[in-house]
Amino acid sequence: MSFEFDFTQDKLAHLIPKAKGGVGAWYNELVGLLPIFEINTVGRVAAFIAQTAHESGGYTALKENLNYSAESLHKVWPNRFPTVESAQPYNRNPQAIANKVYGGRMGNGDESSGEGWLYCGRGLLQLTGKANYSAFSEYAGMSVEDAPAYIETPRGAVHSACWFWFSNDLNTYADAGDFVGMTKRINGGTIGLDDRIKHYNHAVEVLQG
Repeated sequence: MSFEFDFTQDKLAHLIPKAKGGVGAWYNELVGLLPIFEINTVGRVAAFIAQTAHESGGYTALKENLNYSAESLHKVWPNRFPTVESAQPYNRNPQAIANKVYGGRMGNGDESSGEGWLYCGRGLLQLTGKANYSAFSEYAGMSVEDAPAYIETPRGAVHSACWFWFSNDLNTYADAGDFVGMTKRINGGTIGLDDRIKHYNHAVEVLQG
């Protein structure tokens, strides 16, 4: 299966101009992997690039930034940090934060297991939690222990995002233009929805050109 439109590196360069390591490597991986997962129409590719660009800061960040202040922790996770004082021991400590907020969830062991940090968000769609890492690694034919390093490479970042996309039937959402439903499937809410839609509209314009 191939693309139903002319997908060129020049077009991609307009969409992710600051991509880590340069656009070329990302173009090669996207061209090789997107059609396998039937992400091959203008609408599907535009939606994929829009969502992944938002989640990864324009293909610049392949690991979740958890460098939160105590004040921010209280605002973002009030159930876990009911007061600023309770968040103070975690202030600007990404590893401790990940183990606290992701411990005992998404297939991770408790806070002391360290799995919250080991399986924090990575890749173009910020794959998070041991359950997701385990499912992806089983599909990709690797151990779950090897998955984190792989997902931080361009190939692994695209591969894991395509797998998540296909596993969650996001092509159907893209075909329907349901960006709200798509965004909820990706991050559990509608955080950054306006930015995602802005990326999408720009991508459609560029890809159709």
